[in-house]
Amino acid sequence: MPRQGKLLIAASGTGGHLFPALAVAEELPEYEIHWLGVRDRLEQKLIPPRYPLHTIDFSGVQGKTPWARLRPLWQLWGAFWQTRQLLKQGHFQGVFTTGGYIAAPAILAARSLGQVALLHESNALPGKVTRWLAPWCTLVALGTPASLAYLKSKRLNLQVTGTPVRPDILQGGDLALPIPKDVPLILVMGGSQGAVAINRLVRETVHVWLEAGAWVVHLTGTNDPEAQSLQHPHYLVFSFFEPMGPLLHRANIAISRAGASALAELTLTGTPALLIPYPHAAEDHQTVNAEVLVSAGAAEMIPQSALTGDRLGRIILEWLGQPQKLQAMAEKARQLAMPHSSQQVADLIRMLIPTP
Repeated sequence: MPRQGKLLIAASGTGGHLFPALAVAEELPEYEIHWLGVRDRLEQKLIPPRYPLHTIDFSGVQGKTPWARLRPLWQLWGAFWQTRQLLKQGHFQGVFTTGGYIAAPAILAARSLGQVALLHESNALPGKVTRWLAPWCTLVALGTPASLAYLKSKRLNLQVTGTPVRPDILQGGDLALPIPKDVPLILVMGGSQGAVAINRLVRETVHVWLEAGAWVVHLTGTNDPEAQSLQHPHYLVFSFFEPMGPLLHRANIAISRAGASALAELTLTGTPALLIPYPHAAEDHQTVNAEVLVSAGAAEMIPQSALTGDRLGRIILEWLGQPQKLQAMAEKARQLAMPHSSQQVADLIRMLIPTP
């Protein structure tokens, strides 16, 4: 027998989609939750220990040639039908999705059955799927007020909630690494997929920071063949690190991509950041994300194309000698934080899909 409510969560691909959805799911213990994903993506590792995972055959709707565009549209029809059957046969009551291409069949299938479809958009510049399908949704939750300018239709039911984050981000706690408490710590992170370009820049200049007495924790991701090429007792390299909360709270400076989830975490922990947006992100949305923090004085941004290892080294070295600057950035970051996002989105789900 299902629990009091039965919810399908559609989130796939990257931590930016999966972690907010997981944070919301953890706030809904009274619901029976199933997950919708695709094969060979991050959800295959993260979801099965927590929730039943259903996969569909779908890889997005973009393409450069007529055939490349036609094939995904055919896939969309198949994904829509698979999802519709799952919702109907599984007696689900609605869908919650965090965007990305998997949101399209989930939203369309739910609405075709008269079910609730709640979409959360983390990026300041809403993705194409959000802009196309927001009118179909029962409600759209937004990670930042900056998104409102792109979704002006009076027909849309919009609510700014912030971006849900993993519970450990809020909790902080002791960092289980042998780093002295009185030394500056630089954290390098490229998102759930890593960032090989940033990794190379850091390896070119990290010796400058180490010579200045700093420690460095470098999260390289799993796709960097040179990740272990540099060894130093104060330079700690991990492909992935958990829990992130204590690490972010301990870091004096973060060097980061500008994915929406990473930025939400940086504001919650008050971590001063140098942001290097991913230059190939769809519609350059990471630059738009970064501009929200930069305009508030919470971070600085440099395009990847404008960086060299030497310049990166000099910037961070200057920051290490400016504690007042770092303190001011940290305070500005905390002013942007929305610490109750997970609960707010969960409450919206409860409102739209009430339990008996």
